[in-house]
Amino acid sequence: MKYYPCTLALLFMGTVTVGQAAPLTVEDYCDVKISAPVSIKEMRPLADGLTYAAISDDGRSIDVYSYKSGKKVNTLFSVDAIKGDVKIDSFEGYVLSDNERKILLWNNSEAIYRHSFTADYYVYDIMRGTMARVSEKEGLRCATMSHDGRMVAYVYDNNIYISNLDYQTDRPITEDGVKNEIINGAPDWAYEEEFGIENTIRWSTDDSILAYIRFDERKVPVYSFDDYRSYCDNDPLGDPYPEAFRYKYPLPGYPNSKVSVHAYELDNRVTKTMDLKLDENDYVPSMEFGGEGTQLMVMVLNRDQNHLVLNSVNPKSTVARAILKENSEAWLNPTAYQMADYGPSSFVIGSERSGYLHLYEYDYSGNLKRQITNGSYNVTAYYGTDKRNGTVYAQTTCKGAINRNVVKVDRSGKMTVLNNQEGTESASFSKSFDYFVRTYSSTTVPPQYTICNSSGTMVAEVEMNREYAMKYAQAPKMEFLTVPNAEGKEMNAYIIKPADFDSSKKYKLLMYQYNGPGSQEVLNRWRMEGIFYLASEGYIVACVDGRGTGNRDRAWATAVYKRLGQYETADQIAGAKYFCNLPYIDASKAACFGWSYGGYMTLMELSDTSNPFKAGVAMAPVTDWRYYDSIYTERYMQTPQQNESGYSQGSALNRTHNMQRKLLIMSGTSDDNVHFYNTLKYTSKLNSEGTLFDMMAYTGFEHSLRMCNARTMLFRKVLQFLNTNL
Repeated sequence: MKYYPCTLALLFMGTVTVGQAAPLTVEDYCDVKISAPVSIKEMRPLADGLTYAAISDDGRSIDVYSYKSGKKVNTLFSVDAIKGDVKIDSFEGYVLSDNERKILLWNNSEAIYRHSFTADYYVYDIMRGTMARVSEKEGLRCATMSHDGRMVAYVYDNNIYISNLDYQTDRPITEDGVKNEIINGAPDWAYEEEFGIENTIRWSTDDSILAYIRFDERKVPVYSFDDYRSYCDNDPLGDPYPEAFRYKYPLPGYPNSKVSVHAYELDNRVTKTMDLKLDENDYVPSMEFGGEGTQLMVMVLNRDQNHLVLNSVNPKSTVARAILKENSEAWLNPTAYQMADYGPSSFVIGSERSGYLHLYEYDYSGNLKRQITNGSYNVTAYYGTDKRNGTVYAQTTCKGAINRNVVKVDRSGKMTVLNNQEGTESASFSKSFDYFVRTYSSTTVPPQYTICNSSGTMVAEVEMNREYAMKYAQAPKMEFLTVPNAEGKEMNAYIIKPADFDSSKKYKLLMYQYNGPGSQEVLNRWRMEGIFYLASEGYIVACVDGRGTGNRDRAWATAVYKRLGQYETADQIAGAKYFCNLPYIDASKAACFGWSYGGYMTLMELSDTSNPFKAGVAMAPVTDWRYYDSIYTERYMQTPQQNESGYSQGSALNRTHNMQRKLLIMSGTSDDNVHFYNTLKYTSKLNSEGTLFDMMAYTGFEHSLRMCNARTMLFRKVLQFLNTNL
């Protein structure tokens, strides 16, 4: 389960003249097209280590810029300069071949799930200036270019094809793909959502072998719901008989997709199944070519997700050799093991075995060469290793859990913080690691983009968001503090006060929460969204990260294992009581609000007899863990057959008889993640028990409400509900 409260827009929508203090509206806070700061185009490092590529502001070309100066030095591609008969008027994304001679471009994309999409694909020859269409078929998925740029593998109708651009051939290498039965190359819904996998097609370094994962989802039950059209659609009245959306969605304890790993040899057109001895319940959360690019590195994870084996597989002989194993009494964190980076003679991987997430280097025999990072902090991103000197670059919490800083670690283990500044910093390095694009923000500083050298010294500004910062200078600000949890241990917390805050007055309190396992709401970064709008309307908004949340030590996170909802509820209520005791809070006017896992928390808190709330808002909540997907839920709860008491005690449905507070529950009817069924089940039970509540449905909308003005309407409704009931 993932909830993204705000994403960066590609373009800045509107500016404020210097000195102008325009009053902020609900749209300024809640409409992501307006509230998002200026974002830069993705800057992709080029092989020379001195330049990077980026899409032009008008979106019609791919230009080359110098790291040293930040200035444009060349153009790789332009829609206006295509030679030959095949042309395009626009493109939405691109990938460069490893030899940087070809560019894979796509347009006309259509979303499938949160990240996946189909599109039309083209390959542009940089030297010749000509364009070729990958296939005459429309709506391709997972297009993956060979290292030399001469071939493209893709998925169509659940089968994998290879398009050879030199010979103008387009042939299938699998033929058993069937919708809702067999998927070749592309992930199923659960793998995409919970492992973050969008494509399983991999070329060997010499492009002689194509490896992929096959998903057999025939035993996975079909989930279906009526996909009503919203008035945001082009033809809102075009469904007098609504279509049913049907897809395979594994619930806890039910069958998952059975996966297998295959390798297709291009020379003899033979496909082999890797000898991994996979149990039908095992997962393959990662598969990459490693070493010299001829051996497959395949991770196998058991269904309980507490035992991981990294295998080195010979794709020709199919023989697998286990070179690394990791076990845990609780779950293994995907963030750690998916940091794996396979070099020519060794690989780097993350692990929480020390109690914190750190990086380790192994050789391909499975021997530990060194522990790269060490200490009472977490590595939150791995950027790579400079092969010239072995220096490792990463993002860490070395300045506290609420901060993110980019560091470098030399071979001796000495760690250097590149910019000793509190806030949230990330990096995108050049191929040579001599330069990086630095992104920085804090609660008071909107995102700033600069180019720095390997020592962290700025060499050029890219985008500083100065006008945007001026626009929101008078918006409410976030402050950090720590408060005691239910056991008296410190929780990280924030508080947002109205801009005209007066400590002699009494304010209504709104506790905002998420608190899902491994999540983090209390983070020193820029945010401008609906909760700031509620603060601007006179509310004190507060938030705590209780037990189960991430980037503290592992014991803090795994305290909730097999008991989701229990410790988190106690900690959220403890945090609320702390804030209710502040002299400027009216304790009789407190409410809670959460989205997704936070919506579940709202229901759990309101039905706890010790809660201090008068009302609460639950958006897109899980109401019983038996109704959410298997990979996420079982990671923390095991199956219902293994942990019946945990599921029962963590069910909001089992606590409705204690719902004595005012409730507003909301959900999108086309939510393929947390299904509308959760809300319908819960409200049906409230009805049967004679409990009154408020409800709002968003017709045809998905989990995050990105469409039209939905977010603005949501926060207007939240404000109206809170004002009425507090």
